[in-house]
Amino acid sequence: MSIALRGPAKTALRCLVSLRETSAACLLLSILFLLPAQLHAADVSDVRGVVHDSQHIPIAQALVALKAAASEWVQTVTTDSRGEFSFMTVPLGDYLLTVTHADFGAASQVVTVTSGSSPIAHIQLAKAPALAPVTVTAAMDTAVPNTATPTTLVSREDIERTPGAQQTNNLAIITNFVPGAYVVHDQLHVRGGHQTTWEVDGVEIPNTNIASNLGPQIDPKDIDYLEIERGSYAADEGDRTYGVFNVVPRTGFERDNQAQVIASGGNYGETNDYLSVGSHSERFAYYASVSGNRSDLGIQTPVGQIIHDSEDGYAAFSTLIFNPTPDDQFRAVFSARRDNYDIPNTPGQIADDLQRETDVFAILSWVRKLNADAALTTSFFFHQNRADLNGSPNDYPISTTDQRSSSYVGGQEALRWHVTRNDIQVGVTGFSQQDHESFNVIFNDGSNAPVYEAQRPTGSLVAGYVQDIFKATDWLQIAGGVRQTHFAGALTEDATSPRIGSTVRLPGVNWILRGFWGKYYQAPPVTTLGGPLLEYAQNSNLGFLPLRGERDEEWQAGLTIPVNGWIIDADHFHTQAKNFFDHNNIGNSNVFLPLTIDGALIQGNELTIRSPKFWSVGQAHVTYSNQTADGFGAINGGLTDFSPPAGFFALDHDQRNTANIGFDANLPWRAYASASVYVGSGFSNGSGEPPSHLPGHAELNLSAGKAFGNSLSVSLTALNVTNRHLLVDNSLTFGGVHWNDPRQVYAQIDYKFGY
Repeated sequence: MSIALRGPAKTALRCLVSLRETSAACLLLSILFLLPAQLHAADVSDVRGVVHDSQHIPIAQALVALKAAASEWVQTVTTDSRGEFSFMTVPLGDYLLTVTHADFGAASQVVTVTSGSSPIAHIQLAKAPALAPVTVTAAMDTAVPNTATPTTLVSREDIERTPGAQQTNNLAIITNFVPGAYVVHDQLHVRGGHQTTWEVDGVEIPNTNIASNLGPQIDPKDIDYLEIERGSYAADEGDRTYGVFNVVPRTGFERDNQAQVIASGGNYGETNDYLSVGSHSERFAYYASVSGNRSDLGIQTPVGQIIHDSEDGYAAFSTLIFNPTPDDQFRAVFSARRDNYDIPNTPGQIADDLQRETDVFAILSWVRKLNADAALTTSFFFHQNRADLNGSPNDYPISTTDQRSSSYVGGQEALRWHVTRNDIQVGVTGFSQQDHESFNVIFNDGSNAPVYEAQRPTGSLVAGYVQDIFKATDWLQIAGGVRQTHFAGALTEDATSPRIGSTVRLPGVNWILRGFWGKYYQAPPVTTLGGPLLEYAQNSNLGFLPLRGERDEEWQAGLTIPVNGWIIDADHFHTQAKNFFDHNNIGNSNVFLPLTIDGALIQGNELTIRSPKFWSVGQAHVTYSNQTADGFGAINGGLTDFSPPAGFFALDHDQRNTANIGFDANLPWRAYASASVYVGSGFSNGSGEPPSHLPGHAELNLSAGKAFGNSLSVSLTALNVTNRHLLVDNSLTFGGVHWNDPRQVYAQIDYKFGY
């Protein structure tokens, strides 16, 4: 097969290879060159296989159906003369692969599709047409995803059963299932960092800012599957090193003119309410939701008392899918969120600080199946993110206002091409960025003249990549690629990021041994400093150096062991960062600005255990991480006090041991119960006084529910059941140090109805 490139497509390819043409025209051509072609779903993979009889003779003209486990999505193909079949445009998730033929009995097999794994099924049909369908347990790459990237797939059922996971501002869908994931100073951290990437159907929602927002990117109730990757990324992603969260949203394929209403209420005046509608035809599907939430317990408090800590928010979300032909799909995703937080106070404090955030993004994707071995994807995106810290004019001693908005416009394009034993990906992505930021600091104690400054910095990024997964044998797979990035902001930087990984399937036991080495580049925020704010910083013995991008080098080794449906995964990772991103405040104000440290060394051992579904009983999981997160050197960019280089020191989110154990059980009378236990050994004690780490902490979370027919269900959830409320972090962000949340109890009603 050959693909001819002409005109703008040829120019786009030159941009991808050289990345020297970084003009707006080159970027636009790179994004648009496939307009003469057509496309299918944004982040898709392929499922391949061969159908044969007991003598391993290929079976032609067998009907192969691939159906989503949790929706009505289905595709069908027939095997060719060699008994082979392929599905080129399969969204991530769980599927049932069923093969039928007039002369043979039917066979079925479970398939799990992830970003870095292309399943290859060998399905044997028995010469017995009267037999009922059976589940075949032949070797499948997707039963244990055959990829060098450690991947966790969280389903809609996991979200519904995990205590607290359906709450709009709860990140239990990540912290419960991913080792080394925790929330500290109101920010999600994975593998020792908080620079993570959110994607929808594989399309990145760009964000170069560091720890400026508290609100979540997407409401968990709008998620069908969440694919979480931690390190060892292929060349098509991974600029923000510490975690990639790829959301497969609800689409309407799981519904037929059906609406869902969720309402909840609990202590601290908590309510979390949601309305969604969705449906589909053979070629069209739609889903839309609106939600609202509020509570008197918002972000973590600096003392045990809950003072000035309410939060509220509302959101809208929608997906539209249209299949004009069997080889094409258009997909539109839209999201808009607004979150408001009171910044909590200490007793006697005179302050009325508020955090106001909005986040809006829109993604339009078009995927074209070129033939049985190639697919082309084009996506356009817009993202606007705003975070405003508004201090009351009467705050004492200092009133701080820091208002920032960032707008991103861009797109990405990817060609996937299967050639014999190779799965090749070539792509380009890029965006332009415009920020608006203003600072206003009023010194009501008379210690300084008022400070006001407004900025409008800009930036842009273009990245191209090529990636190949070579299946050398049935047991050996090698993946290699390179990503080239050009960033232009206050500084201009170029980075070449090679990556190579391999998996070995050990014969007889189907264990998968994996290894990886690679480099990453994370573009810096476009924040700068000058004028009155810089003078104030200098009066506080601080300065501001240009921010450079973070450059990371990672190696990792792991082993995945399937045992009677159980999946046990263990790995060791080692990440060394140069220009490690963090943030700090100016003086006593709440003006937080990014900074970079000379370096960081983050390494650890991780373990995950996931059980099969025990017939009708339930499912269990365990995650554990033993990790160190150390910085070294001095601050070399952003807000700095020009201190001389230091040796190694624990980063403020360093927690040596983190574990989560969970189980959900099906009970009689259509009831269920679920529990999760979180244990942390304690975060770094930044006070400089012994001990080096704060005391350990643990939480027990419980949930129970019951369905009444197919339309109505109720549940009761208790978070931090033992009400162990203590100081867990003493880094100064958003109002001071941080205590964990006290016990929360709420009831929820879930009602579905047709229209």
